[in-house]
Amino acid sequence: MPGIFADRADAGRRLATLLAHLRGEPVAVLGLPRGGVPVALEVALALAAPLDVIVVRKLGVPAQPELAMGAIGEDGVFVLNPEVLRQAGVPDAVVAATRDREQAEVAARAARYRVSRPREPLAGRVAVVVDDGIATGATARAACQIARAQGAVRVVLAVPVAPPGWETRIAGAADELVCAHVEPGFMSVGQFYADFTQTTDDEVVACLARAPGEVAPVAGETRLAGYLTVPRNAPGIVLFAHGSGSGRHSPRNRYVAGVLHDAGLGTLLFDLLTIEEEPDRANVFDIGLLARRLTAVTGWLCALPGSGAAGAAVGYFGASTGAAAALCAAAEPGARVAAVVSRGGRPDLAADRLAEVTAPTLLIVGGEDHVVLDLNRQAQAKLRCENRLEVVPGATHLFEEPGTLAAAAALARDWFLAHLGDT
Repeated sequence: MPGIFADRADAGRRLATLLAHLRGEPVAVLGLPRGGVPVALEVALALAAPLDVIVVRKLGVPAQPELAMGAIGEDGVFVLNPEVLRQAGVPDAVVAATRDREQAEVAARAARYRVSRPREPLAGRVAVVVDDGIATGATARAACQIARAQGAVRVVLAVPVAPPGWETRIAGAADELVCAHVEPGFMSVGQFYADFTQTTDDEVVACLARAPGEVAPVAGETRLAGYLTVPRNAPGIVLFAHGSGSGRHSPRNRYVAGVLHDAGLGTLLFDLLTIEEEPDRANVFDIGLLARRLTAVTGWLCALPGSGAAGAAVGYFGASTGAAAALCAAAEPGARVAAVVSRGGRPDLAADRLAEVTAPTLLIVGGEDHVVLDLNRQAQAKLRCENRLEVVPGATHLFEEPGTLAAAAALARDWFLAHLGDT
């Protein structure tokens, strides 16, 4: 059944739909070079997760190089397939020589791919190992072992296509196995792709550069911590200004970011304060400081080479006190902000700047968050820009009730699409 997938990117997007349950978890996506990396990139974009490689080399039978008698990978991981070795009758000396040769290639490729970026840390994270397909499973087993050795708390192996019984071959190497298509007539991975052109090293490096990743936004002389995701041809990028006690790892913010990614929008989730500043509660409620940080990071992002932000409109998504900071930043003369959304925000803390905001502003408040709802109504009366107040029925301040956060995220998505896409 040839041509099930148009190409590796198509396979990755379809595979990503089967991994949607991992969104919001501490995931790192690991592609097997070379062919698995374009597949993994699409998964990383869908999950808003960082992308890295696990370099593994197949140990081919000398007379049949495509037939794997084992695999070798980073950190000296070495896996053999006893059944293939027995059937092919490969001498131990030949296995050892093949291992030494391929180990050198593993080291060379790892250095080539990571020339400008360190290895993604896996300790305490869910490792999603991705290849473009499985034949014998030797390289996939080795990759999963590497991920576990590097501290992953859980290993998920995900592939677009595999032969029947592939789970048995991988048994024990991964905690979860995901496959988009199992084919009884399996002969080779390439038969399921309309375009199975060989992936080059340059393409692997380009995929790594395009993937979501950790960034260090700069505000004056202060270096912060952030997480930037820019889908291909994103019309806009939304900067998240979190409230007190929250940050770039907030499950609520990450959920909203995922909804925006699905709509093709980019996001920057970052911490407005440094680790040293956070314990001082005065900083958490210093709206002026937070607004200045947001303004500075906006300038940093718009000038960031290769970020995709140069031609994209900018939006602010603020929660709690972060909403006040977003509105104050949007009120600055020459602010590069095309739209603002406040979720459960405190716009009243920016009361003296509200009349100066020109960016279209959406206020989202829970129907059961009575005090904050009243404060938002008072703040809305002071806005002179295009604005709207949306009340989510049944929601309290943190939108923890079933379906309420999804409703708020959908409202934010539609507002940003309406106001960022036309700028």
